[in-house]
Amino acid sequence: MITPRDLDVDFAPVPRHWLAGNAAATAVSNGVSLLFPHGERFFVRAVKHFLDRIDDPGLRAQVKGFFGQEGRHAREHERFNEILRRQGFEIDRFLEAYDRISRWIEARTPPKLRLAVTAACEHFTAIMAEGAFQGPLLELSASEMQALLAWHAAEEIEHKAVAYDVLQRIDPSYWLRVGGLAMATVMLGGFWLWAATMLLRQDGLRWPAALRQLRALHAAGGGDPRREAIIRRVFVRGIREYLRRDFHPSQLPNEDLAAAWFAAHGLAMPEAA
Repeated sequence: MITPRDLDVDFAPVPRHWLAGNAAATAVSNGVSLLFPHGERFFVRAVKHFLDRIDDPGLRAQVKGFFGQEGRHAREHERFNEILRRQGFEIDRFLEAYDRISRWIEARTPPKLRLAVTAACEHFTAIMAEGAFQGPLLELSASEMQALLAWHAAEEIEHKAVAYDVLQRIDPSYWLRVGGLAMATVMLGGFWLWAATMLLRQDGLRWPAALRQLRALHAAGGGDPRREAIIRRVFVRGIREYLRRDFHPSQLPNEDLAAAWFAAHGLAMPEAA
């Protein structure tokens, strides 16, 4: 059973550069955070469209848990958006444009393709969640953001297969899955780049300087900047895995990362059926 959990965190103390004091790294992380409220609700709408065609009681229960988790994620990232506004970031013009463009695309996309896009995006977010637990992101973050990101990451891992399983029940076409992957890559990558660029400019940074900051941060932590770049770590890896004809999200053995976080916080992660 997928369990929606509430987060009780006061974001007011979060500093402007909450990730290792690094403006570029914070802007990149804030950029994807800005996408979550609308994005999570799109995922819910895409899956909910097919709810009456899911006759398996176990999968229906998982879907309803997925709805609850995604709704809470959207709410908490909206609360964090208020902190960005208080910090002086002008984010509303971006959010309005992002919402308008993505809804225009959604209205002109067939329901099955929207579901396929959701399944692919959930694979990307599961990879990001795994990276959050395995890399230095959490320990370098302000404590309030550490709580938000770890909670969100653990639940993303917990429900990583739900949209994919629904897609396989509705239409298991490989080419539909690949079409959703292509659209998800362009939309997630494009909106994320746009959001991060907008935030960087408000901190007086352009991409050449931002990339130098990111490389310096990775080097200081003993990492390889080339391997740790988001394009390679999330998108290249995710596309390569997802293109396998026998792919299933359960092939990524990262449940132990979520289970460990839940256990450390006195929460249970139900065993897979």
